[in-house]
Order: sequence, then C-alpha cells, then structure tokens
Amino acid sequence: MIWILTAGFGDGHNTAARSVSDALARLRPEEKVEVTDLVSDVMPGLSWVLKAAYQAAIIYWPAAWRLAYKIIGSPRMFHQDASWQLPLLRAMEQKLDQERPRLIISTYPIYSGVLAALRARRDVPPLVTVITDSVSVHPIWVAHPSDRFCVADDETLRVVEKLGVPRERIRVTGFPVSLAFVEELSSPTRQPVQRILYLPSTPGRHVAATLEALRPLLLSGVKLTMPVGKHGSRLYQVLRRFIDTMPSGCVEIIGWTKRIPELLRTHDVVICKAGGAILHEVLAARIPAVIDYVVPGQEEGNAEMLTSRGCGIRTHSPAETVGAAASILAHDGAAGRRMRAAMTPISVPDAAIKTAQAALKLAKLFESS
Repeated sequence: MIWILTAGFGDGHNTAARSVSDALARLRPEEKVEVTDLVSDVMPGLSWVLKAAYQAAIIYWPAAWRLAYKIIGSPRMFHQDASWQLPLLRAMEQKLDQERPRLIISTYPIYSGVLAALRARRDVPPLVTVITDSVSVHPIWVAHPSDRFCVADDETLRVVEKLGVPRERIRVTGFPVSLAFVEELSSPTRQPVQRILYLPSTPGRHVAATLEALRPLLLSGVKLTMPVGKHGSRLYQVLRRFIDTMPSGCVEIIGWTKRIPELLRTHDVVICKAGGAILHEVLAARIPAVIDYVVPGQEEGNAEMLTSRGCGIRTHSPAETVGAAASILAHDGAAGRRMRAAMTPISVPDAAIKTAQAALKLAKLFESS
C-alpha cells in the first residue's frame, strides 16, 4: 500500500496528490493507493476555519497573508514536538499500524515533521516529499528530513539544495499535473475564433473591472470562457450584470468542471493567478498566460518561473491584463506562438508519471537494502 498525504490549503497540494495517485494506478494497477487529507480528517473543525481564513486572506487581505507566511516559517511552530501536532501524530501512527504502507508521499510540508517525531521511536516507511513551490521555496518544506524531494525544475533544485538538502536526495520530475495533459484531444486544439480563458480568483470588484476592460475585445469577436468553480456564488451578481449587457454567445460561464486540461489546450490565452498547479498546467498545455494576481510570498516564485522565460506576462491592473491579452492575440496570435515555443523545452505534461516512477524507485531501493 502507498499512502499519499495532502491538505486543502490551496489547489496545488491536492492537484499534485491526485495526479501522482492516478499515475501510480497506471504504473502499478495491482497496488492499493490511498490519498488522505489528514489535517481535515483529524481536525475537521479547525481545518475548516483555517482553510476559510486562508482563502479570505489570499483574496481580500494579501498583506496579512504575507505576514502570516513569514510567521509560518518559525522553527518553533513546526518543531516535531509541537503540541498541536499530537492529534496528527496519533492518527498517523494508527494508520501505519493498520495499513503498513511501504511508501509515503507527501504534497504538504507539515507531514515530514510528524514523521520525524515518529521516526525517533519506531520504524517508518520511506518518505517522498513533492514540493509544490517553484523557485521561491518556503523553508518549511525542508525543515525535517525526507528520503526524496521531487521538484518542478532545475532552478528549484538549486534553491532546495541551498536550503541544505543534499543533491542526491533531490529529483527533478516536474509538477504533477493531471494525466489528461498527455491524452489526445477529441476536438481540434485551436478554434477559428480567438478564445480567452479567464480563471477568476480576485475580489469581485477586480473581476468586474477586468470584464469591463475585456468588453471591446469581446465585441470585436473574441470569445470568453470563465470556469468559476468555488468562486461562483461570490461572483454571481458580477457575472450576471455583465452577461446581461453583452450579446448572446460571446461569454460562456462554467461552474465546477474537470475540463480544465481540455480548456487550457483549446484556448489562445489564459488569465489566471500564479498558483503552483495552474501555472504548471499552463506549461503542460503550452498556453500563453496573463498572471493577474500573485499571492504574496508563496506564489512569487511561480510567477517568476513563467515570466522570466517569456512564457507569461504579470499584470497589476485590469487595464494591463486586457492589454497583455490583446497583445498576445494581435497579428493572428504571433506573440502567442512565440510564447508557446518558449514553453516547449520546459513543458512536462507527464510529470505525474515521472514523480510516481521516482517514488517507486525509492521504495524498491529501501526494500532491497
């Protein structure tokens, strides 16, 4: 049995966990693989409050989150003997006794500390930590040992090495995105009409201003697709008011969907935040990105990873966002084609497979020793 640990603070940890699980199922269909959000399972009430506070902070109070992000790096908060970790420690030990996993994969940084506390008094399975940050890696990821660290790219490898991790423990596998990115599309990758994919994550007033700035482009014939997912209820009035003033058919609103890989591969430009998962999905799909929001601290490296290579444009206002999107679409998408070409050498759509292979190789190494 292989146990994958995640936590729902941001989409990247869960995306990586699910993608690695799917890859393991493809590589080893006979083996049981279980994905667990242990924080939610063990402390459901506290977890709900913390996740709600996290979402509110990154959307409405980014300055407060920047401060919290720095505080989280305190060694005392995540010391392996910290009392708040005791429920996680007890639950993890019970799982180890019941299921006896031969390998643990973690896509969230706190679990290595819990395992370190257990390792001091008993045998534990080898641990693979999948780091979901790019370039600007929070020190909490390496505060406790892991038998293998999987990172997105060579630059992140160098950062992790500078944080004190021996190079022989690090593998560059790419960020584990959905296996859908390696599947053939059933429809043409590009449509005759230029299409913008907008994944809103900012406050309603910012989304409203972005939509208003997009109006001339849409009236000129460009199509807009907006998967709103968990933001649907808070953006309902904003979307309703805008759609009611636009011609029919130029804006498509989508709720919860599993079609993000398909949408990324069939649109001409995406407007999105600098989340680890979405920007690596952007790379996997090789779609030019306009980054309209960066969560302070944790997402700055993600944005740098894309913009420094000429694969994305970071903007700071709705007018800049729409101007960047228009520049990518101009001249029949000439700038967009250049950006796609720049993405080709660093696009890793099969990163989940590579990560799963690195994990299985580690497990085999421990079993043979």
